[in-house]
Amino acid sequence: MAAGSCLLLLLLSSLVTASHSPPGCKIRITSKGLDLVKQEGLRFVEQELHNITVSDLHGNEGQFQYNISQVKVTDLQLASSDLNFQPQQHLVFDINNASISLRFRRQLLYWFFYDIGSINASADGVHIYTVLQLAKDEAGRLKISNMTCNASIARMHAGFSGTLRKVYEFLSTFIVTGMRFLLSQQICPSLEHASLVLLNSLLDTVPVRNYVDEHIGIDYSLLRDPFISTDTLDLDFKGMFFPRVREDQELENHAVEPVIKETERMVYVAFSEYFFDSAMHSYFQAGVLTIELQGEKIPKDLEVLLRATFFGTIFMLSPSVDAPLRLVLQVSAPPRCIIKPSGTSVSVSAFLNISLVPPDRPPVQLSSMAMETKLSAKVFLQGKALRVQLDLRRYGWGPVGALGESPPHPTHNCFLLSRFRIYSKQSALESLALFSLQAPLKTLLQLTIMPIINERTKKGVQIPLPEGMDFTREVVTNHAGFLTVGADLHFSKGLREVIEKYRPVPTATAHSSSQPAEPSLDPSSL
Repeated sequence: MAAGSCLLLLLLSSLVTASHSPPGCKIRITSKGLDLVKQEGLRFVEQELHNITVSDLHGNEGQFQYNISQVKVTDLQLASSDLNFQPQQHLVFDINNASISLRFRRQLLYWFFYDIGSINASADGVHIYTVLQLAKDEAGRLKISNMTCNASIARMHAGFSGTLRKVYEFLSTFIVTGMRFLLSQQICPSLEHASLVLLNSLLDTVPVRNYVDEHIGIDYSLLRDPFISTDTLDLDFKGMFFPRVREDQELENHAVEPVIKETERMVYVAFSEYFFDSAMHSYFQAGVLTIELQGEKIPKDLEVLLRATFFGTIFMLSPSVDAPLRLVLQVSAPPRCIIKPSGTSVSVSAFLNISLVPPDRPPVQLSSMAMETKLSAKVFLQGKALRVQLDLRRYGWGPVGALGESPPHPTHNCFLLSRFRIYSKQSALESLALFSLQAPLKTLLQLTIMPIINERTKKGVQIPLPEGMDFTREVVTNHAGFLTVGADLHFSKGLREVIEKYRPVPTATAHSSSQPAEPSLDPSSL
């Protein structure tokens, strides 16, 4: 009985752990960010309501026959609107006291009198209350999964002109009531299409699982549904890189879970050590953490020193003393990232093989040594790309500031001392003999190899934001086990522009069938 209980507890704990796996990347949108989204969203709602299609209104009262058609929205005033977080998964968009101006075509037949003209109308006291439910879909993408909407019109007025103006004014209550009903019935379907179709197409532009370069990719799938409080929206992303040669490979996340407490900026993005470790693990698995230098790529001073150090070996083993040297630096284990409040570093272990390469003969190995180094890492944003610049030098960094500029501008208040040492894999005695090479090889690593590595990672990796939304005034802050990027947002493209870019092109048949028919001008059709 006790054994069964223990087994059940272990099973339950494993299920809880699996359902609450820590994110490698976390994004928080604050109420300030939501205010910016509201401004752009309000413009989008205005555009959608301008395109409302209202059915024709026709009928008869005794000898009076009428037809109202070609209803168009001419003006829209959304005087008061709010976009708020609603725990646990909802956004509430509330529009109060709005007004909608309309213009439509009238046709009237009363006994033998036929009248045609236009009517200007105004719907006042319009109230639209919309609740959007956010969730992750099967692919791990953020989606608007459901929407509820209520729309009402408090008052509607119509102005009439023409020969039968008095008749229209007599029947205005009937016509205006019908138009008010038809208009209120079209508001929510229009917004539902805008949310569940158009806005979801915008969310489709957020990268979920895509390639970073020819070697690795990134998985930004959501681990769980978004969590919404009264002031923030939190998104937990997997944040795991993978080698393209083994795309199904999973790396367990044992890192500290990022915790975002700040709310002063519009958005915060947090990255754990796991995020960076998985990138370096993927590059290691892809077999690209190897650099070869030969001939002119080796600095002349270092070549002279190496030939002097290994002169005896060269003289004994190679008939061609002047054969070119070759240096092969190969990382021996996946590098590890260490994030502390004082700064970010990367620990690397590697082998350095030094050989002579005589023409038309097999290479002659002179030495094989192990290298251990701790590199200083600068993490910064450039556009929407997160970039890392590695360095071996000691840094004295200045005040925390914006990172819209290229490195080496300061990001932290700290000093980091990079570490570098070499030793022989064969014996301690040979390690002592290699001591004189430590400073030159460190210089080689800094001046020759580090630029190659930084050039390879220059592109960076995109942060999961929709197209048309960019960061401004970014600040990077280190914590124990993770770092955060606080930033403001701005729209480089409008919602409509991005949506239209990805809107499916309708077929000719579908396009023609969707066009409303022109109302008849023949009184006999009424």
